[in-house]
Parts: sequence; structure tokens; C-alpha cells
Amino acid sequence: MAGGQDDTGDQTRPEEPVEGSEPEDEADPPHPSDAIYADGPDTEELKAADAELAAQAEAVAAKEDGPDSTTVDEQAPDPEEAAGPDDVIREPDDVEPDTTDGEEGEARRVSAEGEPEPLRDEAERPSPKAALVYNPIKVDADALRALVERASADAGWSEPLFYETTVDDLGDDVTREALKEGVTAVLVAGGDGTVRAVAEAMSGSGVPLTIVPSGTGNLLARNLALPLTDPEEMVRATFDGDSLAVDVGFARLRRPDGQIDEHAFVVMGGMGLDAAMIANTNPKLKKSVGWVAYVDGVARSLPAAKAFRVMYQLPERRIHAARVQSVLFANCGSLPAGLELIPEASVADGNLDIVLIQPKGVLGWMFVWRRVAWDNSFLRRFRAGRRVMALRTKDNSVRYSRGIGVDLATTEAHPVQLDGDEFGEATHVRVRLDPGALLIALPRGHEVEGL
Repeated sequence: MAGGQDDTGDQTRPEEPVEGSEPEDEADPPHPSDAIYADGPDTEELKAADAELAAQAEAVAAKEDGPDSTTVDEQAPDPEEAAGPDDVIREPDDVEPDTTDGEEGEARRVSAEGEPEPLRDEAERPSPKAALVYNPIKVDADALRALVERASADAGWSEPLFYETTVDDLGDDVTREALKEGVTAVLVAGGDGTVRAVAEAMSGSGVPLTIVPSGTGNLLARNLALPLTDPEEMVRATFDGDSLAVDVGFARLRRPDGQIDEHAFVVMGGMGLDAAMIANTNPKLKKSVGWVAYVDGVARSLPAAKAFRVMYQLPERRIHAARVQSVLFANCGSLPAGLELIPEASVADGNLDIVLIQPKGVLGWMFVWRRVAWDNSFLRRFRAGRRVMALRTKDNSVRYSRGIGVDLATTEAHPVQLDGDEFGEATHVRVRLDPGALLIALPRGHEVEGL
């Protein structure tokens, strides 16, 4: 965003807009989720927005491929003036481990019997071969290793490689090790944190990733409509299935002490109340009752929830300011319990969906609930419900937009979450999308329209 202190430490000042010089495209791109309402965008507006976003993505790709290529991070303007850290230095607790108990230390390579093996495969098993990265707390490790071993043999592949995650290593390091071994495919079994870490390591590799649903959320698997109760079908998809190229998001976080780090996400991330809710969820309760435990996090977070001022900007758009409870940047739109946060979100459209949650008082929260749980998740399913929605105007308690990225800046640090894991606090979040960067294995004939 324009102005402030950029990530290299250079000081710049935002230029004050001259009266009458504001860009004609100052409004953010319309979102298809709003089209159903009486005051929503029409088909031509959405087509024009699609064309503009496609042109932006092509321009970014051309710059990255050119001789003077620079990253999206370096190109993006930066409203750091709105995000100067306060005097309180907070030591963020970075990623909450996906494993809540078990062994510590680095993730490790194991044999088919679960015994530790050297990371490097001195025997150089011939390709094709698969690698399974799994969280031993989330799955029946013995049964899953045996299943992958049988499927590999049936497909005529060499013996698979197995890697266990630990409390301290969610699996990204061992996934990179597996890629160095020249694996043909990778399978991941664990919670959303494990899937996120493995997907980060595999982004851009061209090697397909199979998600064997396990854990509590299965958010990416749900959004891809994958079978959630049949691990054997997903394992078979590794060897005899189809694939889909999906987008991967990357969030660059500036900490209150100036430290900068970047992490991937495949479902959605957020700043504010949603991240506080995740941080306040009891991990033991989550382990025993799954996603329902987030109700506990909501109950702990809402009483202390306060709206905060955020400056945000989409690429090639003007800076906006808003008072929000949360800002979400999403690659997918479906949540557990059948809730549709962003009905028109697509994991493979090259666009990031941005949601501002900005209720005003108790009534505002009722409008948020109506939009997400009633309009998005129920009325849209029925013709009569869609007619009812078409008679109403959209409410600004939940605002949608989309782009190829977004910058967020605040004056005080706020909690951040990515794919349901807390990532400490940040004053500035710069989000970019890498279109089609991850290949996902699908069962043969799996319906991909609408994903």
C-alpha cells in the first residue's frame, strides 16, 4: 500500500490525493456473492471485473518472467504510516503445533513398520514412488502405512517413503526432503496445519499432493468436495486418479518488533477476531470434539472483542480505511457445519476473496449471522430463497471484494491465523496469490466444476 515504511526499511510518505485526481477505479472490484441482491453488481460489471483481474494477473506474471522481474511484494504499495507499532513489544507465539502431544524434535523418516530410517535414501529406489507425510496423533499410522504400501505395489510403483511429523515440525521440511528424493507423488494425512505446511513446501513443484482426510477440520478437502470418510479412495487417487491445479496464498507478516516472515495458506487467513477465536480455543477440547470446540473460542473472544481500524488496499486500487472486527483473505469459502462464508469463492480462479466483518453493535452481529448462516448457507440453495434475497439490499456488516492480493496495516498489533493455525500478532500483512501453484490428486472422474 502507498506510504509508510516498506519491508526494506525505506521511509516514504503517502501522497495526499489532489481534489479531482482520484482514480476512476477507486471502488474495489465487485464480488459475485453480492450479485443476488437488489443492489448487487450486474453481469456486465462482473465480467468487466473478471477481465481486469485477469489482466492484472497476466501483468504480474509477465513481470516475474521478464529480465527485470521483481516480486509482487516489491511492486505493491504500502500504507505503513497507518501501521507504526506501538511501544509494547509482544513476543508472538508462532504457529500452534498441529500435534498436541507426542514426540518432539524434527519430523523424521520411518519404515513401513514405523521405525526411524535415515532421511536420505541411499538405495535410490527407482521411480515412480510415493511419499506419505502423516501426523501420528491424527491417524492410525500402522493401517495407513500398510494401505499406501499395498496401493503402491498394486500400481507397480516402488516401495513408498514414510515421514512422521512431530510437535516441532509440521512436515514442511520432510516434504522438501521427499521432493529431493525425486518422489512422483506425496500424500498427506493430518490436521489442517499439516496440510498447510506440506502444501507450502510443494507449491510450484509440479508434484501432485493427495489429501487423506483426517483431523478435525479437513477444510481444503471439504472445499474440494473430496470423500471425507474413505481414506482408501483417496489413496487410490494417488496412483490412478485425476488432478486439479489450485491456487496457493502467501501471507507476509510484519511483527511488532519489525521481524518479517512469510507463510502459505490454502484455505483462508485472517486478522482480528477470527484469529483471536482460534487462539482462545481449548486444544484439548478441540482434540475431543473437533471443530465444535471453536464455539468455546468464540465464547472466550467475543466479550473482549473491540473493533479496530485497518488500512487496506487491493492491487491498483486506492487505500481504504475501515473499523472492523476481522479481515479475512480467502482461497476457499466453505466452513464446517455447512456454513458458506463466501459462496462464490473458487480455489482455482486465480483470485483472492476478501471479507470485512464490521458489525455495529448487537444488531450488526445479527446481520453477520444472517448473511453467513441464513443467506449464504440456506436461502441460496432454493429458488424461492434466492427470490427473497433478490428483494433485499446487501448489508455492510459483511463486505466482500476480490483481487490478486491485498495489503493490511494497523497501528496496533493484532492476531493472525492461517488455515486455522494461530501465527502470533502482526501490524502489517501483505497477501499474494500464486495461481495454480499446487496440484491436488482427485478420485478419477471427480466433479471439478464449481470448485
